[in-house]
Amino acid sequence: MPELPEVETVKRGLEPALVGRRISAIELRRANLRFAFPVAFAQTMVGAGIEALERRAKYILVRCDNGQTLIWHLGMTGRFTIVDPHGRAVEPGAFYHATEPAPLLLALGPHDHVVITLDDGVRVIYNDVRRFGFMEMVQTLGGEQHKLLRDLGVEPLGNGFNGAYLAAKFEAKKAPLKAALLDQHVVAGLGNIYVSEALFRSGLSPLRKAGSLARRKTVDPRLDALVRHIKDILNEAIRAGGSTLQDFQGTSGEKGNFQQRFSVYDRAGEACMNSTCGKPIKRIVQAGRSTFYCSSCQK
Repeated sequence: MPELPEVETVKRGLEPALVGRRISAIELRRANLRFAFPVAFAQTMVGAGIEALERRAKYILVRCDNGQTLIWHLGMTGRFTIVDPHGRAVEPGAFYHATEPAPLLLALGPHDHVVITLDDGVRVIYNDVRRFGFMEMVQTLGGEQHKLLRDLGVEPLGNGFNGAYLAAKFEAKKAPLKAALLDQHVVAGLGNIYVSEALFRSGLSPLRKAGSLARRKTVDPRLDALVRHIKDILNEAIRAGGSTLQDFQGTSGEKGNFQQRFSVYDRAGEACMNSTCGKPIKRIVQAGRSTFYCSSCQK
């Protein structure tokens, strides 16, 4: 499933095409995705102006001038394509910095489930092979209390995410460190890949109890280092367009390439990349998810 960097990449790719435009038509080509579409979804949103796109955890929030906010979730295989008025599927930057002709979109495919047409003739097409994604519509005023958003933790790229915050959240926590970081009530948007990578850079074992890093009077410097590494890795992954393991693609159809920089994830049996180690990376299963780490370097 796309994690924070992948969702942020898609959000940034959609912004140039959507923000400042008005929705002129919405075609729902099936009755549902993971869930049924909201009642009167198309009727409510046609004519609305798009004011801003935001990301919260792994959701894209589309703020509109009719008092509604759309919540988009990509699921496992969801992706957007932007098609210009001439039928060419383009990356957002191509509207202003054309390089070579984009491919023509000759026809909609069987997995193109939602087509949003904007007032400039651009179409934004949502494709989802497995249909695990969804689209929700909520009132912007008070929308943060929606069931999808109200219990989310702090954003890992925000100023509120720091060592002191983690120390408070980890106090008396017996859960393994990796599980604590994946808890969306603690940190919003962190996923399996980037937590594994951050723990390796921090030299912390995914098996250690989260509470072992929570001191009573001072902040353990290892928590400050962990926060720094999480922010660094997320920003590096965003600049790389995310990671492509299965089906992730950005709005231009490009695949992310951060997976080429993995230190531990999906490298079971390969040598640790620390120059003074070289021992094999281990793979274990925690809460049904694969964990990759170096038992020598991570304590």
